[in-house]
Amino acid sequence: MARWEPPREQVVEAPKPRRWPLVLLLLAILGVAAAGLWVLRRQLHPPARDMAGAKDVRSEVSLAGDSLEVVVLWDLASGAGGLPDSVRVEVGLGDGRESIAATTPSNLSTDTLHLRAPTPGETANGYSCVAPMRAGRLARERCTPWQYVRPAAQSSTPAARPDTTAPKPRGQTAQASTPTVSQIVIAPEGQQVDPDVGGRCAAWQRRNPQRSVWIEVNQEAIPECMGPNRKPTVAKFCAFAVLSDGRRVKTENSNNDAYCERLYQAWVRQRVA
Repeated sequence: MARWEPPREQVVEAPKPRRWPLVLLLLAILGVAAAGLWVLRRQLHPPARDMAGAKDVRSEVSLAGDSLEVVVLWDLASGAGGLPDSVRVEVGLGDGRESIAATTPSNLSTDTLHLRAPTPGETANGYSCVAPMRAGRLARERCTPWQYVRPAAQSSTPAARPDTTAPKPRGQTAQASTPTVSQIVIAPEGQQVDPDVGGRCAAWQRRNPQRSVWIEVNQEAIPECMGPNRKPTVAKFCAFAVLSDGRRVKTENSNNDAYCERLYQAWVRQRVA
């Protein structure tokens, strides 16, 4: 008689699951996360080239005591990254060895900085630069050169001889000794002059030796003689004299000139230093 044996358990191995769908899912999740981080990074730290850039940078330069007051003005161009957080403004003399910088909010379009003033007889060659800034990153800066001229007074040149037609003080006779020049005064004391970019003004003057460059003296000249700061590339100064008897007179090179006459009338109304 056959011996009964319990049926043997059959072990059936289940097929191993394919892993590639899981790998693809993980890669998809990582891809979405990386794309989100990239978008967030571009929003928080946009490339400098995408920020709104500065344009039409220009300066208004004048004397303020012992300093040059440089008022820098600019506009912001549109950019894919929107407006910057702030704007960096720098002004300097020469090659930048003397410079000063400041940061101003992006909703402003002007800032004022101060530099060392040139001495009489010296011309200050300077520049103004503007660079938008966001999250500590600077966009490309835009710079514009400028000049400021301070003429020197020469007290013993033939051009500085006083105009003898000036009125004499009451009671002075013709037999009185001729007064001498005790002081030469140049007006204006200084003048912003734009660089003659490309020599356009000099070329125009050579072609038109008998014509004046001025439309309004020291304010507006012909287009060829206007520079990047909307200032003339040439300047005009007038010389006046204080005589030993106290009179204030025009010199010969400032006589019969409407512009110098206006400056002279303003000068004679000033208090004597």
